Amino acid sequence: MTNEMETAELQLKPRAVIKQRQQRQQNRSVMYQRIVVKLGTSVLTGGSPQLDHPHMVELVRQCAELYRQGKDIVICTSGAIAVGRHRLGFPNIPNTVTNKQMFAAVGQSRLMQMWERYFEIYGIHVGQILLTRADVTNRRRYLNARDTLHTLLDNRIVPVINENDAVATEEIKVGDNDNLSALVSTLAEADLLLLLTDQPGLFTADPRTNPDAQLIPEVNKIDEAVKALAGGSVSGLGVGGMATKLQAADVARRAGADVVIAAGSAPSVITRIASGESVGTRFPALENPLENRKRWIFAGRKPKGCVVIDEGAAQALLENGRSLLPAGITAVTGTFYRGDTICIEGPDKQELARGIVRYSSGDLHQIAGLHSDQIEARLGYAYGPVVVHRNDLILL
Repeated sequence: MTNEMETAELQLKPRAVIKQRQQRQQNRSVMYQRIVVKLGTSVLTGGSPQLDHPHMVELVRQCAELYRQGKDIVICTSGAIAVGRHRLGFPNIPNTVTNKQMFAAVGQSRLMQMWERYFEIYGIHVGQILLTRADVTNRRRYLNARDTLHTLLDNRIVPVINENDAVATEEIKVGDNDNLSALVSTLAEADLLLLLTDQPGLFTADPRTNPDAQLIPEVNKIDEAVKALAGGSVSGLGVGGMATKLQAADVARRAGADVVIAAGSAPSVITRIASGESVGTRFPALENPLENRKRWIFAGRKPKGCVVIDEGAAQALLENGRSLLPAGITAVTGTFYRGDTICIEGPDKQELARGIVRYSSGDLHQIAGLHSDQIEARLGYAYGPVVVHRNDLILL
């Protein structure tokens, strides 16, 4: 499966091909600032019934190397259920949702202790975030999760994220940590999502049964033909196989992140991919994440209310690319809550923009016209100095 880029390279002289590839690798290494590393159960256990602690330390070492380069690292970890099952002596009980929740409840704290201990070797603090599907589909909970994640990263703390299996049910489960990691990459506004697994990447056929199967280095379109190449999980220990990784890749690349599926056991796999080296199967981002998010705001739920702003605030939004501050608001209509989409109208009541609001309508009635440094004194709390951040706003 040769893509258009590879075809173009074949038409160049070998020296030109090498130079072009080196330039592409250099561009990638500069571009990747925020990286989500998804570690499947098979990677953490090496296919065995229990965690491979030396390999976990090696994975942390690679993350620490990128951390020292100033990059932001987010860990999306599997393994809580496997750890709990091992801790309880592998009891022979039905594989029900409630039993999985029990294993997760036992295993999650121990798994987190291990991550904390291994990152502490390199003097790096970690913070735990447990998510369910409801945390990323509900607008307000989405914003709260995003704020927590960004605050950790702003303070150089490595977020360690897992699905909250101990309380999740089939109706609210993300379903596997591949798709969870794609949602996390959207929350984090990541540049790169690494899906590390028990396979080197996506192949032209199942390498376990077909010796002629070849690794596909890059996929620019996830269509039915590509999906047909996906197989199951080798280890049987985790939830997701290659099919769920393709689903995750499709979500993350639409949100603006490059995605790479690679073997977690490959030498220095994290640092090599982050430096732009061709490892595994790469799925290039489809479009700029900021523009993608703004299209989502416009195409999403209808505005729950409106704010009217003065001429100065309108000029700041339209001409200077600024965020909306409370000082520029002259009126508030409708009932809405933090995380809802609202419309922003100019002095003539014409709609100028839409965005995700960080304060409720009740809050805005109290702080409209105030300077940002007066918000906490008036409300007793604050969600930041802006009402609608420019990254959450689309001009009409």
